[in-house]
Amino acid sequence: MTLLDVSIVNVALPSIQRGLQASSSDLQWVVSGYALTFGLLLVPSGRLGDVRGRTTMFLVGLVTFVLASAACGVANGPMWLVIARLVQGAAGGILNPQVSGFVQELFRGKERGTAFGLFGATIGISTAVGPLAGGLLIQLFGVEHGWRAVFFVNVPIGIVAFVLALMWLPRASVQRRSESLDPVGVVLLGTSVVLLLLPLVQERTWSGGAKWLLIPAGLVVLAAFVGWEIRYGRAGKQPMVQLDLFRLRSYSFGSAIGLVYFAGFTAIFFVLALYLQIGRGYSALEAGLAVTPFALGSAVASALAGGVVLRFGRPLVAIGLAVVIVGLLITDVVLSRVTSSAVGWATALPLLVSGLGSGVVISPNITLTLQEVPVARAGSASGVLQTGQRLGAAVGIAAVGSLFFNRLATTHGDWEQAVTAALRLCDILVALALVVALADLRWGSRPQGADRQPAQTAA
Repeated sequence: MTLLDVSIVNVALPSIQRGLQASSSDLQWVVSGYALTFGLLLVPSGRLGDVRGRTTMFLVGLVTFVLASAACGVANGPMWLVIARLVQGAAGGILNPQVSGFVQELFRGKERGTAFGLFGATIGISTAVGPLAGGLLIQLFGVEHGWRAVFFVNVPIGIVAFVLALMWLPRASVQRRSESLDPVGVVLLGTSVVLLLLPLVQERTWSGGAKWLLIPAGLVVLAAFVGWEIRYGRAGKQPMVQLDLFRLRSYSFGSAIGLVYFAGFTAIFFVLALYLQIGRGYSALEAGLAVTPFALGSAVASALAGGVVLRFGRPLVAIGLAVVIVGLLITDVVLSRVTSSAVGWATALPLLVSGLGSGVVISPNITLTLQEVPVARAGSASGVLQTGQRLGAAVGIAAVGSLFFNRLATTHGDWEQAVTAALRLCDILVALALVVALADLRWGSRPQGADRQPAQTAA
């Protein structure tokens, strides 16, 4: 639900613009504001889940997300919708890292790999099927009310999830309630994330080059955060992010793979949605159906890969990245040669291939990245991992989108050249992720004793 709302709103933007008389800046904030607050709270909420109990944080995030979704659905003006989306994104940031923490806490060995496989399948489906779900809801409820249904659909799902969470999730931990929450670390990391993400998510709205000065400013604040965390830990206190996690080669390499891969992976759907709807005249539903093969391939491969990831390790991720590259290259060739309305059918098979590869990347990489992380740090470690993925996605969409629109302008509206150039950049980013995976293999990374650690539970 939280990941689906990253992309589902894109196809509803024209309806929102007409229904609320929203400006282009308002629409940009409807999309980017969610991503900004989502990424902002991942690490602090993961830390809070570790300290105060994951079930508590899960329920807080879930209730807030459902209420914010309802507020989005009844919005009577652009400002109301933007504020509700900011709250909705923050709730998603609270909710999401608890899931990885629960998997770490409740499963071991092959079962953990299977659980992360299902989690990875959920990520793949949610990312790819958003345009399809949004297009279907608008088709069912009409242009006037369809965009409200995009938000209202979260309410019944959230209510069911709340009841099941009360029934099935373990009781909140009481073992670590005395630990410090590191408020200075929270502020420093939050400031750095905002400074780094803001110019990226607003790349097409803010004119001029001054916005890029926020990037070095964010890096300076990030360095200050690292220095503070080191000092805080040496004082005998528990920092928000224990930086010795990055001494675990599996965690450091896995985080890097996630960051770079999401830069290429997320941008694929951004440019394809624009190309199919504007360049080829597809409806929102037709454009969503066109990328469904990727979602299906990702779901199937994620579920299967989860059961074998501990047997094959990082080579499985490297193979998946190579398959994604091959699928994108074939998609590139198809798009350069098929310019009719049948392009959706022509790209179905190569997108399916890329989806199969993606499913062998996302969930196995999550499993291997978090495998050696102690259960007590699972929430904050997951928050850092997912924050990197959100940063990667923002960088990828900004870079690929900029190339896409620049090529469109210089070729006087040649959509085929624009989309193929954009997909080639996506391929380069995925290839960089493959280089990181191969470097990990070259250095001989091996998980050591992750499943021999004593079972620590928060129940």
